[in-house]
Amino acid sequence: MIEFLVELLSPFFLSLGVSQADIDNYANQLSGYVYVVLGVSVLVAIIMIAAHWFVKKGTRHVVRWSAGLAWVLVVAVIANIISFGPMYNNLAPIINGRGSVSEETVEHSKEVIQKVGEEGMVLLKNDGTLPLASDIKTVNVFGWASVSPVFSGTGSGASDSTGSIGIAESLEMAGFETNDTLINLYKEYADERPGAFENEEGWRMTDWSLPEPPVDYYTDEIMDEAKEFSDTAVVTIARTGGEGRDEPMDMKALIDGTYDPRGEYGNALYDYYDGVYNNNGDYDDFEQGEHYLELSSTEEAMIEMVSSEFENVIVLINANNTLELGWVENEAIDAVILAPGTGATGMAALGEILNGTMNPSGKTVDTYVYDLTSTPTYNNFGSFIFNNTQELVEASLEADPAYQGVQAFVNYTEGIYVGYKFYETAAEEGLINYGEMVQYPFGYGLSYTTFAQEIAKFADNGNSISMDVTVTNTGEVSGKTPVEIYYTPPYTEGGIEKASVNLIEFGKTDILEPGESETLSFEILKEDMASYDSSEIKVPGGGYILEQGEYAISLRSDSHTVIEEEHFIVDEDIIYNEEGRESDILTATNQFEDYSAGDVTYLSRANGFANYSQAIAAPSDEDYAMDEATLASVTEKSVAFYDPTKYNNPEDEMPVMGEDHGVELADLTGKDYDDPLWEDLLDQLSMEDMTELVNLAGFQTVAVKSVGKVATLDSDGTSGLNDWYIQVYGTAYPVEVLIAQTWNKELAYDVGDALATEYADCGIYGWYGPAMNIHRSAFGGRNFEYYSEDSVLSGHIASSEVNAAAERGVYAYIKHFALNEQEGNRCSMLLTYSNEQTIREIYLKPFEISVKNFDFENNKPLAVMSSFVFIGDRWSGANPNLLNTVLREEWGFRGMVLTDWNGSYGYQNTDDCVRNGNDGMLGFMQHESNKLTDTDSATLAKALRQASKNIMYTVANSGNYTVKDTNAGGLDNMTKIFIGVDVGIGLLVILIGAFVIVRYRKKRQAVQIIIEESDKTDKA
Repeated sequence: MIEFLVELLSPFFLSLGVSQADIDNYANQLSGYVYVVLGVSVLVAIIMIAAHWFVKKGTRHVVRWSAGLAWVLVVAVIANIISFGPMYNNLAPIINGRGSVSEETVEHSKEVIQKVGEEGMVLLKNDGTLPLASDIKTVNVFGWASVSPVFSGTGSGASDSTGSIGIAESLEMAGFETNDTLINLYKEYADERPGAFENEEGWRMTDWSLPEPPVDYYTDEIMDEAKEFSDTAVVTIARTGGEGRDEPMDMKALIDGTYDPRGEYGNALYDYYDGVYNNNGDYDDFEQGEHYLELSSTEEAMIEMVSSEFENVIVLINANNTLELGWVENEAIDAVILAPGTGATGMAALGEILNGTMNPSGKTVDTYVYDLTSTPTYNNFGSFIFNNTQELVEASLEADPAYQGVQAFVNYTEGIYVGYKFYETAAEEGLINYGEMVQYPFGYGLSYTTFAQEIAKFADNGNSISMDVTVTNTGEVSGKTPVEIYYTPPYTEGGIEKASVNLIEFGKTDILEPGESETLSFEILKEDMASYDSSEIKVPGGGYILEQGEYAISLRSDSHTVIEEEHFIVDEDIIYNEEGRESDILTATNQFEDYSAGDVTYLSRANGFANYSQAIAAPSDEDYAMDEATLASVTEKSVAFYDPTKYNNPEDEMPVMGEDHGVELADLTGKDYDDPLWEDLLDQLSMEDMTELVNLAGFQTVAVKSVGKVATLDSDGTSGLNDWYIQVYGTAYPVEVLIAQTWNKELAYDVGDALATEYADCGIYGWYGPAMNIHRSAFGGRNFEYYSEDSVLSGHIASSEVNAAAERGVYAYIKHFALNEQEGNRCSMLLTYSNEQTIREIYLKPFEISVKNFDFENNKPLAVMSSFVFIGDRWSGANPNLLNTVLREEWGFRGMVLTDWNGSYGYQNTDDCVRNGNDGMLGFMQHESNKLTDTDSATLAKALRQASKNIMYTVANSGNYTVKDTNAGGLDNMTKIFIGVDVGIGLLVILIGAFVIVRYRKKRQAVQIIIEESDKTDKA
């Protein structure tokens, strides 16, 4: 019966984003109640049937109605028990959390989003065609994506794009008329962008098809009309991506139906490569060896047709991932604009840029190369499955229904040489011909005007350097521009790895009129130019070091083009594990290297990258065998074998619980993290309080009666309020790539402020964003949710958003901490190998910048979301080196850490999390792995107490407590609704019961009268 109900209800819950494993778990959790209802139903049915034989005529309907009403009451009581019992924390947020964003807030959001589009779109190419001449009033728009542009991505970072300004609308707003014949052609060809669906086996699938009419759709009549309509054409090419799947690296396999490996390995839940592709014609859109980030054959043919027929050809790249763009160098293509997901109003900037009312000022945030298959990461990005873990696989399948059936790994073999850091350094070392590999450098973008930039007042201040940069508009139209500052450290052959070019700071001017100048001032800490010596070449135990030698500080227009350069000298090595960096609370030493580096060959600059071929090669056969020590470590922490008693400290003493000091959480608002009053508050918690607070942290933090803590709400996502759980949605914000392309910290702050205002309007003060993982590969499915290939740019843009949100009382969950650079295998115990230098300098750096630039002194709220992946053999969500030592002790973070979605997956044990610095589980306590069995453990109790403090500290300093709630103090919506329904049911039962009884009595009285009259007749 339970299986039948699961099968019946699954399609509905799957459509809401609930996993099949979670549906199964909920069904099992509630099975007892279901069987009670079934049992009562059977009993009622028996009573109703038996009444025919065992109850005399005239009374049967009373028995039957009584049984039926009793059944209604039993079901109502059980519904109440379930709703206010095991399912309360699932239902309460849905029923109580139906806030809305005010019209005023929405309008402000749209203004900010449009500003992001205006400053974030990048002009990649312009032969003088743009801005269009004032007499051009008509434009043909080609490409199916022109009627279905990319506004965001999919998954938790998606947004409700209903009503967003599209491409044709943008052009019309700017005064252009568009060709309706073409627009109607595309709408008739495909009415919506392909997405997820369920196949015949019930597997979730992703349709990666690129609807694009073959060229024979463009009849002579259509083309003649288009050429008569306008000699200007805008061609749109779009690509999107999303959570759970990376961009396909083998399109021919998708077309042939061989891309999905299920059947070879993994189970039905293993859906990272579940794609299909439908060709647009009687030919394959992609040939062998081609990938999603290059043109399809149909797109190529369309572009060739348009380029040969129109005088002005402008290409719009509406893609969230970097594409191969060598084809735009065709002389027939006059201009290229880069516009990743634009949100609600960002696309309005397109028309403004075309007509010249807006001068583009965006810069690229990734390096655009001609051939993505030649990048250093290409061979070590994707799916790599261990082949000797069958015993663990089988045990995990038995122990955890949410386990996906594989053990995976990925090697970050390129080390610190990510993106432009590789290309600039490799070119300097003579490994590559830069111009042959790189098409558009990092930080590249054109303008309708020209700027002169020069360094002034350069000074060495001991621990820092300072400088002014004066920017002058030397062109003929107004405009603004980013200012990019890089450093080049001294490199010793065979020594600590160093890239030759590294972004260190940036800013952006205001709008400058022709001839106008502006001076931007910068102060840069030298410690921010230190390298991390994880190999202990010079620093025993690992640590940061600023090596002696000459450092160049360069002002550049992009990562490759130097405008001006200054230098300073470091006379002798400064080793920071002796004195510590000023920004660190605890001196940084090796925390990961012993288990994160693995047996991997990392790319080295030594001897001109002599090991390049070896380092970037795909994993060898030997790499697919997990070594015994790693297997033992992973096995020990798996759901199948986890034993919490192994991790108890016999010296720990059981903390006080259940006291009543009369303290409420509101009393701690604004108090320091170390205020003694916290201990009194924590003493009041029971084991049950702490367990629920930790385990029921999905889209909420639960109410805790013992300390007067109110229930609170958290929500997705990176592109605006996107709460699929309680069905509350805000304005569609641009993808993080577009925000980063503005290179504008102040505008990023405005984004954070406006976005947080929408959350606050809805009474939601926890924001699952921003995400700041790195664009390690162009094929990353969630690259749209991440800012850049560069950690400094990512960190400062994120920091601005986070700080702004905190001023509104909204605590950001900066995510995904850490090394979540790919979606493939992310929940399959993905062992991610990287040396610690790379981890710290590249992948932790955005988080470090965000934490160190946050206002903890005034107890502002901030949170962290850990990631699904493992660092070496240790899951990030239960890694004390990451969550305690680095995050809290080194950087000074104060607040809560939350897992990514608590799907269990064979390794997410609540006990393991709380003992190791992860405070909350983003779920609803629906898994066996959530159960805390070692409840007599003082070690566990202390860990729960600490986790509870971290959660409550964040909440107490958020808008949940600092912003006045006019609805506070009364009954919540859920209670009101249930009281109303219960009263209604009760009254209905009473009325029906009364009616049945009255009817019964009337019938009985009538019968009695007949009997009496009959008796009288007989006597007469």
